Formats: sequence, structure tokens, C-alpha cells
Amino acid sequence: MSRRILVTSALPNANGPIHLGHVLEQIQTDIWVRFQRMRGNQAIYVCADDTHGTATMIKAEQEGVSAETLVENMRQLHMADSQGFLISHDNYCSTHSPENQQYSELIYNRLQEAGLIFIEEVEQLYDPEKSLFLADRFVVGGCPKCKTPDQYGDNCENCGATYNANELIDPKSIFSGATPEMRGSDHYFFDLGRYTDFLKAWTRSDAVQPEIANKLAEWLDDGLRAWDISRDAPYFGFTIPGTTDKYFYVWMDAPIGYMASFQNLCDQDSDLNFDDFWATDSSAEVHHFIGKDIVNFHALFWPAVLDGSNFRTPTKLHTHGFLTVDGTKMSKSRGTFILAKTYLDHLSPEYLRYYYAAKLSGSADDLDLNLEDFVARVNSDLVGKVINIASRTAGFLVNQFNGVLADNVHDEALMAQFHAQVEPIAALFESGDTAKAMREVTALADAANQYIAKHEPWNMAKDPEYRDAVQLVCSQGINMFRCLAIFLKPVLPEMAEKAEAFLSVAPLTWADAEAPLLGHTIRKFKPMLQRIETAQIEKMVDASKQPESASAPTKAKPAATDEAAGVISIDDFMKVQLKVARIVEAAPVEGADKLLQLTLDVGDHRRQVFSGIKAAYQAEDLVGRLTVVVANLAPRKMRFGVSEGMVLAAGPGGSDIFLLSPDSGAEPGMHVK
Repeated sequence: MSRRILVTSALPNANGPIHLGHVLEQIQTDIWVRFQRMRGNQAIYVCADDTHGTATMIKAEQEGVSAETLVENMRQLHMADSQGFLISHDNYCSTHSPENQQYSELIYNRLQEAGLIFIEEVEQLYDPEKSLFLADRFVVGGCPKCKTPDQYGDNCENCGATYNANELIDPKSIFSGATPEMRGSDHYFFDLGRYTDFLKAWTRSDAVQPEIANKLAEWLDDGLRAWDISRDAPYFGFTIPGTTDKYFYVWMDAPIGYMASFQNLCDQDSDLNFDDFWATDSSAEVHHFIGKDIVNFHALFWPAVLDGSNFRTPTKLHTHGFLTVDGTKMSKSRGTFILAKTYLDHLSPEYLRYYYAAKLSGSADDLDLNLEDFVARVNSDLVGKVINIASRTAGFLVNQFNGVLADNVHDEALMAQFHAQVEPIAALFESGDTAKAMREVTALADAANQYIAKHEPWNMAKDPEYRDAVQLVCSQGINMFRCLAIFLKPVLPEMAEKAEAFLSVAPLTWADAEAPLLGHTIRKFKPMLQRIETAQIEKMVDASKQPESASAPTKAKPAATDEAAGVISIDDFMKVQLKVARIVEAAPVEGADKLLQLTLDVGDHRRQVFSGIKAAYQAEDLVGRLTVVVANLAPRKMRFGVSEGMVLAAGPGGSDIFLLSPDSGAEPGMHVK
């Protein structure tokens, strides 16, 4: 029985064009959706623009247009960029829509009826120069937990702590740079703390990746606070029912935009029913693709709000990491802050679709777009290996056999290797590990090219005695190419269409890879992808270069893969203090699979550190050993206690972890340079 799946990706913000970081998430989502459709499942992909908030209101004022005009113009631009990257949205809507207002009010009213909403006066930051209350993300300052500067007013990108904006150290308004004042105001709260036990169970139910569940456990163990779901006028958004000057906080109505966009689609398609996907007893699936910077909204607030308002919770959150370019965060001055449109002006979307697929592992690890590797991998894997199979063999079949393939398979064992990969590669697509799937595809392409090189049909074609062998070898080459085209179709839809035209077949399904084409007539081969030239990359980078702004911070709500990529400069690195430490005590941590509790002598004092090296070392073997510790790392509260630093180690993980012991003669407290 086929599955019914509703799929979303995070909503792009209406305050600017999308860049290659946003494109990463949409491509990841689209590949998964296209794969599901090839498997015969109903996969519906909806998205929308995230439109509400103070930032939209301020930008509209600056541009001299209404907020409604601003967000609709940006929605059209976003849609064009997405279509340029072959993203197969079934619907692309807006959070400023009648449907979203309808469901926002419905959900709020249900939460209120359930006793989950309460009103409380709060002291709130106010910009005296702009005469408005400041939403959390419009205040920046030092994190109250780890002291990292220039952090948002709701959570820290460095340590992951959540807090209130009025707890920031030296807060500043991003609009005027003025120091905000504290003013009292009634706010509406969702009683999230009542959902702590529910969320502990839900986050361990395979709804999120294991590493994300572990991160969420830290928040859950610390205790969840009530969630402020309101903002004061002036504000661009929907007023809370029963009020005239209170608005839904953008993170209240933004995820509801998933439901609203689907309702908008249902209104256009009578075969779709909203309740079939969102009712509590629904047998359908709901999958959200998001960046790790917004996982707390999607994995804590969102499922609680859904359950509290009598809707089903998501089946799964697929969380990815941040994007860097050439090893560092995207930079306007270096030309690596590349807008979607700028890329499309210079390169085929399928190049980037393939490269992202070859790097995405289904985890929340960060991903680097290395431009040199990008050129080499696309040219080698796609043009040099996959397409090369068809270009080397098609001509002999068309010229000597009128394009007719042989009636049987020449090397059944080799062909069986291709057919045997149908389900294993499908499992990799299902889990989001397209990186491994692409490695399997290129390994098969290597085997196909080795087969062709071994039999040399270009030489056999010179001797009439080998006429039948030429047809057999080249037919097998075409069938191996066909399998690879099927495996790559979710990633390279345009190339797949060209392959289908060349093969003269109906749109390829996943099941088609289980058996070869025999006695079938193909058409003349035409190039399906061109090699990337380095000059194209250089032109794209040049077109993206612009001076970095030297103005005051203007941090806005982060996109799923914005510049919060965790990359540091040499100046930041020089701030890290590395000291020799002696391990004086070591013990396993009860309830933790990977942690050891270490007591370190750092010369003038002792400190406690939790280190994930249990798989590599017995605790008793570590006592007396020297190691290196990051001495000026802010203490971090974990559910097992406070960790006061970080022990340096190397290795791929698991049992292969090696402590970095300093040379003999080192003493605790010595600096490491």
C-alpha cells in the first residue's frame, strides 16, 4: 500500500532573497519528495513565505510600500528562485493569508479552552528612538550563560541556551543601536512546561535524529518555560482574538503556515482533504525539513501546540546543519555569499543539486560547499562517469543496429550487481543519506566504465565477426546507464527527462531499475550535461562580491542555513586557552552511554569535565595521565552536572578516540601553543 506523505521545508523569510544556504534545505527536501513519488507514494510538498513581524514592517516603511506589497513581491521572487532550482512545490503560499489567520485563531482558541493560555505582565525592552517594543530577535547582546557577544534575544548560537531578551548583557536595538528601556506590558503565554513529559517521550520516539534528541534532552532536563506567544503593536501580523493591540508572535503563526498552505492547496484540489493529514487519527505522514538553528521551535513548541489544539504531531523532523563555502561562513566581500539568482545566472541547477546530494548524510552535521571540489566532482562523477557510459555505447547501437538493444544480457553477474542495489539505495534515500547513495551510484558507474573499457566495442566494431558482441556489450552499457539514471532521477530531474527521451521510455519509476530493457529501440544520443568551467565559477563569485557592511549589527531572524555557521577567525582562535591538565580522577557517568566524568588538575585548581570518550578508554586507565584542556570555555550545565571545560581528543569516533597528551616534561597548568 502506498504511503500518503505531506512534506514541508522551513519558510523563507520575506525580508530578502534566498541564498545557497536556503537552497540547500529546499534541494534536500525536493530530492526526498521526488524519491517518494518515484516509489509510488503520494508525496505533497508545500511551503510558504514567513512574512510577519517588526522587521517586515520596518522594511516596508524604508521602501515606501505597504507590508502586504512587500511580502507578495518577495514571495514571487522566492518562487522564481525555487523553480529555477527545480524545486517541485505543490503549493507555495504565504503566512499572511486568510487560511493562516483562520488556523492561527482556531489553534489559539482551542489552547485557551484547554487552559493552556495565560496572561502575565512582563518587563519588555523598548526602543525609545523607534517607539516600539522589541521582539527578541531585534535585540542583540551578550549571552547571559556563556557571555558570547552579539547573540539574539531568545537563544544563543554558541551554547544553545534559551533566555529572555532582558537577560542579555549590554543589549542594543538592531534598528537604531539605542540601548533599550524596560517597560511593562501584558503578554499572552502558552504553558509549555505542562508538556515536558509529553515532549520527553515524543523526542525519543524516532521523530527526530538521535543527536537532536540528545540536544533537546538538555533543554527538557533544565525545565521548559512558558512560551510568550504575543507581541505589542505596532506589529505586522494577526491580532490575537479578543484584542486590538496584541499580535501573534511570528513563531506562533509561522509553523501554522504549513497547515495553511496545505489548506490552500486543498481548496484548489477537491481530491485532497485537510483532515486526512492533520486529524489526530490520521494514518498519513507529516515530515518537516529544517535547519538545526530552529529545532527548538519545531521539536518543542510546535508538537506541544499541535497536541494542545487537537491536531496530530509531525511524523518526523529532518534536521540539517549549516552551510559554509570554502570552509568559512558565507562572505559578501569574498563573493561566497551567493544568492540563488546569481548562481542560476551562471550555472545549471543540477550541478548544485548533485553536489549537495553528495554531501548530505541525513545528520545535522554542517556541510561545506568547496568550489574547487564542486567543479571536480560534478565533472568527474556526472560527465566523466555516468553520462560517459551512454555516450560511449549509444553510437554503435544507433549506427549499426538502428538503435535496437540486444534481446539478452551479456554479463548477467554484473547486471545483477546493479539490480541488487535497487532496495539498498532506496533505503539510503529514505533515511536522507544521499551522500552514501551517490557513492554507491559512482561505484556502479566505475564498474560500468571498466566493463566497457575491457570489451572495447570500438575495436570489436571493426571486425564483422564481433558484430553480435558489439550489440550485447553496448546494450548492457545502456542498461547500466538506465539504472544509474533511475537512481539519480530524484537528484537530477532534468537529466532524467533527457535520459527518458534518449531511451524512448515513459517517465522512469524506481521499480524500473529491477529489470533491463531488452529488444527495445533507443534514439540518437545527445549531450545531457556540460562540464563546468572554472571561469564560470570565477564569474559567479565576482558577481557576488560586495563590501561587507561596517554598520552596527542588524541581525534578523536566522534562515535555516544562515551565516551562523560556527566558523571562527584566527582572532577568535587566538582567544582559546589550551592548558596541560592531569587526570586525577575518572569515573563512568550513570545514565550516559558515552561520557566519563574527569577531575582535572590544571595547576592552581581542579575542575570537573564530562568527556565523550567512554568507548575508547577505561576510566581507571586514565588516572595520572596528562592531557590538554580548553581552559577558558564557559561552564556548561548538563543533566549530569556542570562541565567546566573540554578535553581535546582526535579520531573518527567510537573506540578510535585519542587524547592529545603533551610531551613528557609538561606540568599541569602549562599553556599549550
